[in-house]
Order: sequence, then structure tokens, then C-alpha cells
Amino acid sequence: MDDLFKALSDPARRTLLDSLRDRDGQTLQDLQGLLDMTRFGVMKHLGVLEEAGLITTKKVGRFKHHYLNALPLQEAIDRWIDPYRVKPAARAVLDLKYQLEDEGDPEMSKPDFVMETYIKTTQDRLWDVLLDEDAIPHYHFICSKATRNGDAITMHLPDGSPMLTNRLLSSDPKSRQEWTFEPHWDPTADIPASRVIYLLRNEGEFIRLTIEHYDLGVPAVPGEGVADGWVRWAAGLKTWLETGEDAHIGPMDAAEA
Repeated sequence: MDDLFKALSDPARRTLLDSLRDRDGQTLQDLQGLLDMTRFGVMKHLGVLEEAGLITTKKVGRFKHHYLNALPLQEAIDRWIDPYRVKPAARAVLDLKYQLEDEGDPEMSKPDFVMETYIKTTQDRLWDVLLDEDAIPHYHFICSKATRNGDAITMHLPDGSPMLTNRLLSSDPKSRQEWTFEPHWDPTADIPASRVIYLLRNEGEFIRLTIEHYDLGVPAVPGEGVADGWVRWAAGLKTWLETGEDAHIGPMDAAEA
């Protein structure tokens, strides 16, 4: 928490975070104009934010893109603020527009949303849980049941209706999984599918899990519904794997999802 509060204490760094909240995936060149300082000065501030886990980066070609990582902020809220609340704050409605990318090199495409978390577990355990439909109801913020049909896993809302389908597109053993993201929560809306990539990397006793969400459409809304959903999902997954106790961070109201 010390690194987190130190990073947030500087107004220049808060300005950078505000900008990433409004538009994720900006480069150093995009962010430099926000502050009255040299390029090197902006780089130093970004380095402090990255060290605190408040941003994560992805290099695409010659450019390094910066993404707001909301999980440390949510953990701070859970620790310092939520215990004193009478009721949880209302969350934004998930308003997602997706377009599945059929062509192009996925390694050279820029994700619309990136988030990282560290989970005290083994690489084998996390890998298997991400593939296991029976595990999902233990940690998902709203899904009460999940069913499998081949490589497709469908998550269901408490009333039994389908919420979301993920189809496994490709995988590199123990390190990378790529899934479709096919929303069903609003039967009146024709929401196209998108793509999600999970990256697993050993970090001592922890596994660093990186979530990359692609093809969210323009404009993407990671600062609101998308980020909120992923924070709840990742926090629930981390808590369940580390404690063995079911963890439903939320849950969101079914009408909001």
C-alpha cells in the first residue's frame, strides 16, 4: 500500500491516471502534452505508477501503450473504505460494443483493455481453473452456473438465462489462452463478440495473470463497465484460489449486467 499511496500523492501522476481513465492505451507521446515537463520527467512519473501497479504496459511495434490497472485501487477501497459503507456504491451498466477480429496478426494489434494481478497459486492450478467450467461459480461475481459444449463455456445468470459464452481459440501450454467473449446478457441488443487473452507468468510464489481484452469497438469503455467487470472477476478468482472460500465480489444486479 505504501507504493500505491506514494504514487497517488503527486498531482502530476494523478493527472496521468485521469487521462488513462478517460482513454486507455495511450503512448508516452500522447501523455507528454498533459504535463509541463520534459519527456524524461513524464517517463519517471509513469515508472512510479507502473511500480505501484497502477498502470500496466504493452509494447506494440515501436510504441509502448499504457493502461490503467484498477485492481490495486479496488483493493485499497475494499480495505479502507468499504468496511465503513452502509451499502455498496452503484456501479455503471456494462455497455459493450465488440467486433471480433478475423484478420491480422494478434501480436501486433493493440488491446483495448489490459489488467494485471498477482495470485498466490501454482501455474498448473491457475491454468486448470481457467479451463474448468465447474470452478466459475466459485469466484464469478454473478454467474451461478456454467456449462460446457466442446471448447465453449457458457455462463448463466441466477435465473438460468445465458450471460456469456467463451470459446477457446488457441492456447500455449501453461502460459497463454485466447478466448472469444460473446455477450448474451441483453437479448434485445446485437452485441458482437470480442477476444480475451490470459497470460500466465511465474513470479516466485505468485503467478502474474495479465488480462488483455481486444476488439471492444470505438469508443471502448474500460474506465467504466469493462474495468468494473474485470476487477470483480479477478478479485474473486484471486480470493478463491488463495483462501479456498467462494468469493463473489459484488455481485452486480442481473439487470445491470
